[in-house]
Amino acid sequence: MISNGFEPDQYMSNRVLLMHVKCGMMIDARSLFDEMPERNLVSWNTIIAGLVDVGDYFEAFRLFLLMWEEFSDCGSRTIATMIRASAGLELISVGRQLHSAAVKFGVGEDIFVSCALIDMYSKCGSIEDAQWAFDEMPEKTTVGWNSIIAGYALHGYSEEALSMFYEMRDSGVKMDHFTFSMIIRISSRLASVEYAKQVHAGLIRHGFGLDIVANTALVDFYSKWGRVEDAKHVFDRMPCKNTISWNALIAGYGNHGWGAEAVELFEQMLREKMRPNHVTFLAVLSACSHSRLFERGWEIFQSMSRDHKIKPRAMHYACMIELLGQEGLLDEAFALIRGAPFKPTANMWAALLTASRVNVNLELGKYAAEKLYGMEPEKLSNYVVLLNIYHQSGKLKEAAGVLQTLRRKGLRMLPVCSWIEVNKQSHVFLSGDKSHVQTNEIYEKVDSLVHEISKHGYVPKEKTLLPDVDEQEQRILLYHSEKLAVAFGLINTMKGSPLQIVQNHRICNDCHNAIKLIALVTRREIVVRDASRFHHFKDGSCSCGDYW
Repeated sequence: MISNGFEPDQYMSNRVLLMHVKCGMMIDARSLFDEMPERNLVSWNTIIAGLVDVGDYFEAFRLFLLMWEEFSDCGSRTIATMIRASAGLELISVGRQLHSAAVKFGVGEDIFVSCALIDMYSKCGSIEDAQWAFDEMPEKTTVGWNSIIAGYALHGYSEEALSMFYEMRDSGVKMDHFTFSMIIRISSRLASVEYAKQVHAGLIRHGFGLDIVANTALVDFYSKWGRVEDAKHVFDRMPCKNTISWNALIAGYGNHGWGAEAVELFEQMLREKMRPNHVTFLAVLSACSHSRLFERGWEIFQSMSRDHKIKPRAMHYACMIELLGQEGLLDEAFALIRGAPFKPTANMWAALLTASRVNVNLELGKYAAEKLYGMEPEKLSNYVVLLNIYHQSGKLKEAAGVLQTLRRKGLRMLPVCSWIEVNKQSHVFLSGDKSHVQTNEIYEKVDSLVHEISKHGYVPKEKTLLPDVDEQEQRILLYHSEKLAVAFGLINTMKGSPLQIVQNHRICNDCHNAIKLIALVTRREIVVRDASRFHHFKDGSCSCGDYW
């Protein structure tokens, strides 16, 4: 308009400014704003909201103060925007001041302000204030409910979040795709397939059966909890798929040892002209790693920069280090780390440390551990892996030295626990636990299983015990939490049905060997999700190929 000799009026200037902001063209938007001969509240609100949307919170506050000096006034949208900026900076004190300003200007109960307050208090760590802001809403909208549910989920209060979801449902407020996708993720944290099935049914009932966001969350959930066929069913029924949808199923296949299927899905994705991103390559390389597809993994790794112009990141390198470790190529793995075009990360050294443990390479393991100690001095797992290497190498004196270091640093391992869901109820077990009402049955079942799998070559790996473990602790080790959870599941589920168990630590060698044989003799599929990965036990073998 200016080039044609027409000076835009205030309305048109604001519309052009808004267009640039909505398109994410903030540099051009800022130039337009600075060149405007006159700016009203709409102009200021538009540029400030744009800055908040792109995370430039400090500049947003600077302009907000300039606007205040000029107009000494602001509306509910402005205050809501600045509350969002406070949330982004996690400045609860500033958020409280804005809350007071909202009340002063009579917009404290405005829907946008209320939702922004719930989000701000949640992100700043005060879920109590978030709940209070929600309770004070005169009309609880879908966004308001979503905000408080997300707040509880953010702080790990999954059961409370689920309870709020049921309250929302009972209140008659319309749920949207964000509600359902969020609850599916919460169900994942609770390790509850039953909850997810209920949400899946609700998704269809409320007209979101074809929604891409919610269905992608379902694919991700079913994949994570061993229901890969269900994940594929949801994926196949989706009329539209984005890169995230493909990534979710590729990762699901890979996590459960379906490496060949993951690679085939990746190739199908390319055939359908979907553009992979760095997450796609992480998923497919991880799948190759979990299924020991060395040559295919190496080809895909090389194709990242060559064919797709995506520079491999540290996690991609970590997958390749793991693949090389599986082949026993530790020198090549070390060379890959040293040749990386960036400073090696903790994930890369951790992959080399694990490879050193599996291949019992003491010198390289010590080197990787020392690197990790400098980067993550308080991370317990780094010390534990080196401890295992010393034990496997018969270096008990050095192992005792690692234990002394742990004690000196005050690092203690959290109690190992496993849990399993049966009939919509979670049952948690500790090693040597005798608190369950079915304790006698469970222990008898463990003893029976140990007797049965001994016929197939199982020998308890007591030789791996530490030199200072007493007889009572050795007895506990024979009843690890994983074995108790498996025994409970076998007792309380239908014959032939799969078992799904979660464990908060890396599964030990003894339990891993035992569960492989238990899956064989009971003809059950047993999925264990430990701190490292998924282990899909079937017919006497594990999807990890004994590498974890």
